[in-house]
Amino acid sequence: MSVPAISKESWPCHVSPADVHVVTAGGHSIPAHSRVLAAASPVLENMISGQTIKILGAPYDAVLEFVRFLNAGEARRPPLEATEAMNLYGVQLLALAHAYRVGWLKRLCEAAVGGRVGSDDVVEVMKLAQLCDAPQLRRRCLAVAAKDFTALQRTEGWRFVQNHDPRLELEILQFMAERDQRRKRWRRERMDQEVFLQLSEAMECLEHICTEGCTVVGPHDGEPPSRNRGPCTSFRTCETLQLLIKHFARCGKKFAGGGGCVQCKRMWQLFRLHSSICDRESCKVPLCRQFKVRAPEIGKEKGDDATWRLLVRKVILARVMSSLAARKTPEQLIKAWERYRRKN
Repeated sequence: MSVPAISKESWPCHVSPADVHVVTAGGHSIPAHSRVLAAASPVLENMISGQTIKILGAPYDAVLEFVRFLNAGEARRPPLEATEAMNLYGVQLLALAHAYRVGWLKRLCEAAVGGRVGSDDVVEVMKLAQLCDAPQLRRRCLAVAAKDFTALQRTEGWRFVQNHDPRLELEILQFMAERDQRRKRWRRERMDQEVFLQLSEAMECLEHICTEGCTVVGPHDGEPPSRNRGPCTSFRTCETLQLLIKHFARCGKKFAGGGGCVQCKRMWQLFRLHSSICDRESCKVPLCRQFKVRAPEIGKEKGDDATWRLLVRKVILARVMSSLAARKTPEQLIKAWERYRRKN
């Protein structure tokens, strides 16, 4: 059985009519052009020795779409037509692209098949990805399997894996365990980052209180705060920090062994942290200069010098990142980013 030659509109302008026929299973014949096939696939180039090329092991319609893709080239086939072909024969096209070493088509098939894979066929697609050396598709299948593992366990494919492919079963379970560990680590890092951001804000709030004054606490050399002043809206921690400062000023235990009560210990730590990140010659925050002078001695006494330096770096980094996040992105940068996203 023969089919009409592929329309010339889809050929490059310099290509002459078909001079070779691709023979598929069942004896079907597809007209093609040897130069196009040779340029698209090094395997097909080596197979061209006469007027026929045999591509067996795939349905006729899939081979026909394969030849059409090769004829059209990497970016010449209409998107709607290409999408329809991928929906119908994506798996077969992936196998053909791998077998005949058509890299761009293989990548296209990986993305198309990966976008449609579900828990009901993920095992079969994973095996195909393994046979076709398609790591991107394999990672996509692992993500799908881990996302709805309960549904996967109800499929025949999963029961087959449990009975006949322990290596694949172990790979899926390991991926799920590693994914859970990554999520836990990310949650811990987000929580730590939130703590560093709160400490960074507390440092700014402390400078604000000791320099400008706020509702109930002000600088020691300035005018007392006005009682008619409303609550502070500049910082979330301002009211709490003012209460800590008032307690620290009045508490008689702050010079006792161990730093005094719990509130006083917190205040000592905040003063020390401020001193560690402050770079001003003249600072109105209490004890700033004293802590700077005694910083090496305090680190040796407490035995936390390395840990404290790490905390200081994290708080400084959080302050810098917060400052960068608050900046308005230039309009030119936004447009450049949009152009980049459209191209990719």
